[in-house]
Amino acid sequence: MTLVPSGQAFWMARALENARRALGSTAPNPAVGAVIVRDGALLGEGFTQPVGGPHAEVRALADCRARGHDPAGATLYVTLEPCCHHGRTPPCTDAVLAAGIARVVVGTVDPYEPMQGRSLELLREHGVDVDLGVCEAECRRAILGFARAITRGLPEVTVKTAISADGRIATASGESQWITGEAARAVGQRLRAEHDAILVGIGTVLADDPRLTCRLPGAASPVPVVLDSRGRFPAGCALDRPETLVFQGPGAQLRAERAQRVEAPVEGGRLALRAVLGELAKRGLHRVLVEGGGEVIRSVLDARLADTVEMFVAGKVVPGGRPWVGGPPIASLGEALCMKLVSVATVGADAHLTWRLEHDAPPEVSCSPDW
Repeated sequence: MTLVPSGQAFWMARALENARRALGSTAPNPAVGAVIVRDGALLGEGFTQPVGGPHAEVRALADCRARGHDPAGATLYVTLEPCCHHGRTPPCTDAVLAAGIARVVVGTVDPYEPMQGRSLELLREHGVDVDLGVCEAECRRAILGFARAITRGLPEVTVKTAISADGRIATASGESQWITGEAARAVGQRLRAEHDAILVGIGTVLADDPRLTCRLPGAASPVPVVLDSRGRFPAGCALDRPETLVFQGPGAQLRAERAQRVEAPVEGGRLALRAVLGELAKRGLHRVLVEGGGEVIRSVLDARLADTVEMFVAGKVVPGGRPWVGGPPIASLGEALCMKLVSVATVGADAHLTWRLEHDAPPEVSCSPDW
């Protein structure tokens, strides 16, 4: 790997900010960010557009020219290796070479088989200086969903939960709106905007009749996904929409008027959760947000299928309420799931904790029988 000259991390961090702006809008393509710099000055920047639109590098070049700058001789920072193959758009390497870019600084190589460093070799063959591995861990994290789908056939999975200070998601009667305040709920809306699909169990649908849309201005809503093994999805509910995917076992019937039925394998009377997630990955839904309820969350965690837990903790105590993770108790701490706390923030009167989980290939685990 080429040694990273000083100062490059600053511009790659800017490219990563652009990449994050594209999360949730680029499926099945990865979210990529780019900036163009010369003599320490920003000339242009961009991020991947929705599928069929320009990639980050092309957008950055267009932005550079729109600002009245010539990109010839400049340095391009890009979070992911530029593409060199024809897909829905022409190769980005062609645009980079035509623009006369002198140096390309890349965060990480593309896991897609036709790529994997080939564009870097092509750029070097045409006289472009290439540095690889700037902010590599952060850049790999930005494309985790895409990479997971390419290499394992599974999406990146984020569990989002809002709990009381004593770990409850609702009262004993099921009342849950609202445990957290408006500021925390706004962050939750941003999480929806950054994901391709949002997954809940049928219990949540029957109890809350949610819409699962993103209410941020201009943001796209994730694809709603419902786990419904016994065919209880009600016709005419808020999720009875053409974009909703309702997973059911063989023999179960969908009474919905507009939602789509997707058959999933059943093991021991339960939907196979890993198979459900694999089907979402096949459909190009590479980032999945799991919003509950407690049994769904417990199964995702037990299956070692979650990558991140976004937890919002309110300063409320709910005695006798429903726990945020359901299911049977464990016998010893040796069975406990361990998570790494990576960030803590205050959002209004509540706390926002982000936990990361690092797993090997996840085991084959089934869903709760209630799905």
